[in-house]
Formats: sequence, structure tokens, C-alpha cells
Amino acid sequence: MIVALKPGVTQESREQLMDWLQNLGLHIHVSEGEYQTILGLVGDTTKVDMDLVASLDIVDSVKRVTEPFKCCNRKFHPEDTVVEVGDVKIGGGNFCVMAGPCSVESEEQIVAVAKAVKASGANMLRGGAFKPRTSPYDFAGLKAEGLELLKIARQETGLPIVTEIMSVVDLPLFEDVDVLQVGARNMQNFDLLRELGKLRKPILLKRGLANTLKELLMSAEYIMASGNEQVILCERGIRTFDDYTRNTLDLAAVP
Repeated sequence: MIVALKPGVTQESREQLMDWLQNLGLHIHVSEGEYQTILGLVGDTTKVDMDLVASLDIVDSVKRVTEPFKCCNRKFHPEDTVVEVGDVKIGGGNFCVMAGPCSVESEEQIVAVAKAVKASGANMLRGGAFKPRTSPYDFAGLKAEGLELLKIARQETGLPIVTEIMSVVDLPLFEDVDVLQVGARNMQNFDLLRELGKLRKPILLKRGLANTLKELLMSAEYIMASGNEQVILCERGIRTFDDYTRNTLDLAAVP
């Protein structure tokens, strides 16, 4: 349910309404736009008398949200989401390029690549320290050492670093990582998503190999429902069976 407040509502009046709604056991997502404030109510909203709320002087309108995703719903925050990583802005019309190698292999390699992508105009450095591989015999990344090498490359270039996390167990290693990436294979690792929701840093969430956009949004909801609203959605592409085009960009899926 969303409650749209009238322009010019005082902070005291808004807090009184929020206190009453919270006493009903609801979590409130506040979105302050240029012209209007939206209160997004999450929880059992059946106990809320819509007519009573709508009759309040400070309330402009009350609507129920029928979609299963709430926090990441455009109705909850009409304004564009802008995620800031240092001086880099993602969203809201800002153009950001994250570039780098599939895997971090050595200090010489990652520093050289970082300097090259910065010279090419990229805003952030992406590199894999933990790599999910189809074959158990393939190189699976340098893990903790790879994270340290990424930090060295960041120090050399000033580029924020983006790298993939695969397990809740590894979270302590990622404290100094600027953006945590959730790969396609972990898009529905719900325990991991819940823990990432407790962080206060950006999460790059990739769409799964055969997942719908609705399922992608539901995964984002797991993160946001736990309190972290800094979610960046990534279209990985759909699975094909051509050896040369394994991931096909699914433009038709985005309305």
C-alpha cells in the first residue's frame, strides 16, 4: 500500500501518521520527491482502514500495490534511483562503464588492465576474485588474494572496484569492496541476498540464466526488504545453445 502525502505537510504531522502506522506492525519506506512524499507500507496492510487514512487532512491519496515486489516498485519511489559510489553516479541518466578482466590473475595484470580501462574512459574496475566455473577443474580465482590485488589496482588508479561474492561465509573479506556483485548463478541465493540487504553499500544484481524480469525484481526485493536500497540491476542475457553466443541480450524482455 502507498500513502501519498499532500505538499507542505509538516514533519510533526508526518511523524504522527508514521508512528500510528508502525504501531500496526508495518514497515514504512519513505520516498521524498520534489513535489510529493510517498509512504510505502510493507507488511499486513489488511488491518489498515484505507478510507480512514484517505480522510486525513495531510493525505492526498491511498492505493494498494498488487505486485508482489514492494520496495523496488516504481510506485514506492517515483523518482529515479541514483546509486553513488564515490564520485561515480549510476542511474538517473548518468552513464557509467564498469570494465575489467574476467579473472584477477596477478598484480601486474590487474594494474595494467585498470590503467587501460581508466584511459579508455571507464568509471569503475570490474574483476573476478571468486569465480563460479562450470568445470570443477577450471581456475576458480585467487579469492582473498585477488581481492587484495583489486585494492592495489584501485590505489593505483582511483577507480572503485566491483567484484563478485558467492557465499555468505566470505562477507568479511568484502568489507573494503566498493560494489558487491551477485552473479547470475546466485541471483536466487536468498540467504546471501538477505545478508547483503543488511549492508549499506551498492549491490550489482545480475539476472539469472533463465529467470524472468519479475523474478529478478523479487531478488532485488530480498535485498531492499532487509534495508539496503542501493541495488543496481544487470541484464546478463538469456541462455542460448550456440557456442559463440552463449548469452544473448534480451532486449525484448524490457518494456
